[in-house]
Formats: sequence, structure tokens, C-alpha cells
Amino acid sequence: MKVLKSKMENKLNIRKEFEKLNFDKKSLENRIINFNKFINSGFPTKKEEAWKFSDLKNIVKNNIEELKFFNEKLSNVKNEKLSEEYLPKNLGEFNSIELVNGIVKKINLKFEDMNSIKIDIIKNYKTSFSENNLVQLNNALYFENLNVVIKQNYSFKKPLVLFNYFKNNIYSTNINQKINIKLENNSTLSLINIFCEKSNSNFINVYNNYYLCENAVLKNYIIDANENNNLKYLYSNIDLDKNSVSENFIYSAGSKFAKHEVLCNLKDKYSSAFINGIINLDKDKHHEIQTKINHLNENTKSYQLVKSVLKDKSKGVYQGKIYVDSTAQKTDGYQLSKAVLLNSENEFSAKPELEIYADDVKCSHGSTSGNLDENKIFYLMTRGLSYRDSKNLLIEGFLTDVIDKITNQHVKKIVFKILKDQNEYR
Repeated sequence: MKVLKSKMENKLNIRKEFEKLNFDKKSLENRIINFNKFINSGFPTKKEEAWKFSDLKNIVKNNIEELKFFNEKLSNVKNEKLSEEYLPKNLGEFNSIELVNGIVKKINLKFEDMNSIKIDIIKNYKTSFSENNLVQLNNALYFENLNVVIKQNYSFKKPLVLFNYFKNNIYSTNINQKINIKLENNSTLSLINIFCEKSNSNFINVYNNYYLCENAVLKNYIIDANENNNLKYLYSNIDLDKNSVSENFIYSAGSKFAKHEVLCNLKDKYSSAFINGIINLDKDKHHEIQTKINHLNENTKSYQLVKSVLKDKSKGVYQGKIYVDSTAQKTDGYQLSKAVLLNSENEFSAKPELEIYADDVKCSHGSTSGNLDENKIFYLMTRGLSYRDSKNLLIEGFLTDVIDKITNQHVKKIVFKILKDQNEYR
């Protein structure tokens, strides 16, 4: 009876906490169901195959003291202003949406035709339940669902920059953010996700969902470069219709821990997905990129290239899987990861996978890791460079072919500048 009473008391306490945050009553029950699902399963551990290299339960335990799931300060963002010191230099002309603690603060689409764009901020929760326990947590505690629709035959004239900003008076707190973007037939968008962080020691949980209709093109660039002690989980689901193209680039360097999980579903013929990433770490940071590309129809294409540079006691992880359905004949899939380890205490783990059920395919994968070539460093030093400059030049050369895959020339310059600045600082 005591156990039963305790469970009932916990449920009542959880309901009271949700009611304090003034969530919409229509979504309240679904939020509580999702939260209880998360509580029952908890943060993932290395017992789960997808988390075998990044035991999130222990990472949270060792880095955040008494993590709070309910914090009334999260929704108080009225007077917050974006701090420009956290932004990459020379962003140029762009559209922007500012989000503070996952809440939309400002929308500025001054270069676009607003008749061709629909933006809604949705607070009601649509019934949907995920097996992913971190998505369950996101479903339970997000404040706003930013929903963007780019109407058919419209191409954005300038990039759309999402400034993901987190307040400095929030700490030891779980912050959740949810975004849905749909590109209708023949539409295009260049999207730049920039994390601008003044907060520390929080667990940030981001869920992004993208739907690309026929002939749509999405170029999505994620930049996490600012030094901070936050822990991050970023989940992106991308569904592609016929002849659509998704280009993705991840620069992962700033957070204490970060896991970028990308799921691409090539649902119709001639759709293509490209995922390129850089993990550039120092100190005792731990970052992971995990990708899964599902080839679900014939004549689909995917390309993945992830490179890591690890310094001090940092740890990098790449897990990538190409799945080819039996109906997905003439699939073309490529996957490669490479890592450079600059110290003996670094750790790099890789798990490349192919799962193929069609017989007319062209797929390959591979993974390598090693140290910088001391002979090359010596050669550069004989030409007048210092040891540090020689090493940085080789690192930049190692990462150049990943950055060269970026098709937006302005973003390419920004990433090169960030890389150069970070290498010089470190």
C-alpha cells in the first residue's frame, strides 16, 4: 500500500508541476503521458546499442547536479536580447528567427514574399508517441512548436538563420525545443542553425522535423562553436519525396557534450541525402554524430563524410548506417569517417554499417583514424613554419574536403573562419 501511495503522490506532483507551466489544457494529458514514459525509461545508457559509445545517463549524472525538468524561468524571455558576441562574423544579409530557451522571440523575413511562407507557433500537442525516450521528453516539455511552411514554387532569396539562444540565468535545467519545416513542391531553402549560448550546465534537447515534397531542396547547416558546459542532444528527422535533395552540414565543437542524430528517409525515386560533418574537440569534450539513411525506393542516392580532430582528453564518435530496402534497386550509397588524434589520451569510436536487401546497388563504407604525419610537420618546419603553425595547416588541410562539400559559398567562408580561429586559439 505504501508503494501504491507513493506512486499516486508522484503522479499528483508531476501534474502540479505541469499545471504551473500553464501548458494548453488540450495537450496536458499527452504531455504527462510522454513525461511518464521518459521517467520509466530514463536517460539512455550504453546498454542501448545506439548509445554504446555515449552513456548519457552517466554523462548527465557527472556533469549536472540535480537536473531540473520544471523551471518557471524558462518561459520568461520578454526582455532578452541576442548577444552579438556569440555570432559568427560576416554573416552577410539574411533572414532570421530568434529562439530563446526554445521560445520564438523575433521573426524577421524582410527579404522574402510573406504570401509564399506560412509560420505558426503551435502550443497544442498533436497525439504522437515515439520510442525514442529523448523525443518523449521533448514532446512532454517543449513550450512552442515552430511550424514553417514554404509554399510550392518559392525559393528563399536569402538564407534563414535560426539563432538558438539560451539565457545565462538558467542552469542545471532541461531545455526543450521543437521545430517543423515543410518545403512544398519545387521550393528551396538554405537554413543556418547557430547556437548562441550564455547558459551553462543544462541539458538541451532539440527536435527538428523536415519534410521535403517533390523537387524541393533543403540546405541545412548546424554550427555549434561557442565554448559552453551544456550537454546537447539534437535529433533531426528528414523525409524526402521524389527528386528532392537534402544537404546537411554539422560543425560540432563548442559544447561539453553533444550528440547529433540524423535520420533521412528517401521515400521516393531520385531523392538524395548528403550529410557532411566535422567534430573538432579539445579538453575533455565528448561529441557524437549518428546517422541513418533509409533508401526506401529505387534510384536514390546518399553521401556521408565525417571527419574528427581530437585534442587533449576529448572523445569523438561516429555511427553511420545505410539501410537499403528490397524495393530500392539502383541505390547509390557512400559513407566514410576519418579521425586525427593529437594526443595519446584521445579516444575515437566508429561504427559504420550497411544493411542491404536489394541486389542492384552500389554501396560502400569505411573508417580510419591515426595521428598527424610527423614527417609532413618536419617538412613544413623546414620551410619556415613553426611547429604549431605546421600542425594547424595540416589539420585545416585534413578538414578542407568536408567544408568544400558545402554548396553555399558564404557559409563555406564562415566555417573556414571559425575553424581557423579555433585552431589558433587552441
